[in-house]
Amino acid sequence: MVQSSKKGFQTLLLIAVAVVAMASVAFAFSFPGMGKYEKVKASGGSVTIPADKVSDGKAHYYKFADAGKEINFFIVKGSDGQLHVAFDACDVCYREKKGYEQAGDKMNCLNCNQKFAINKIGAASAGGCNPSHLPAKVDGGKVTISVSDLKAGTRFF
Repeated sequence: MVQSSKKGFQTLLLIAVAVVAMASVAFAFSFPGMGKYEKVKASGGSVTIPADKVSDGKAHYYKFADAGKEINFFIVKGSDGQLHVAFDACDVCYREKKGYEQAGDKMNCLNCNQKFAINKIGAASAGGCNPSHLPAKVDGGKVTISVSDLKAGTRFF
């Protein structure tokens, strides 16, 4: 009888530790810099991000809040030396709300597993499962995205 209650206590303790660990991870992702997306705010009708912050060849994910809706996008420097900006969604898979992850020189759709060359992300590759192009201006050491262009992607989120 003592052995049975000891085993039950150990099981309960293990479950409690697992719940605390999961809660800690979820809580950590709510802090700035700990989640996938960094929050950005508009100033003067646009969002501005320093180009040197996103020029390391890694995808950088951002979210812009508009009327209770979070609009997600990413910026990644391709091997062509250009910064490519797109919504973290596409025309086909956006309903699943999974977005993309970087896999070397490609962005991988987390829903259908198709891969897209970073160098080809842009206005010319619009439609289908491609990362949906987000117009941006890159000059003076900064990436500038208009709020109206961000709002145009609201339907994805």
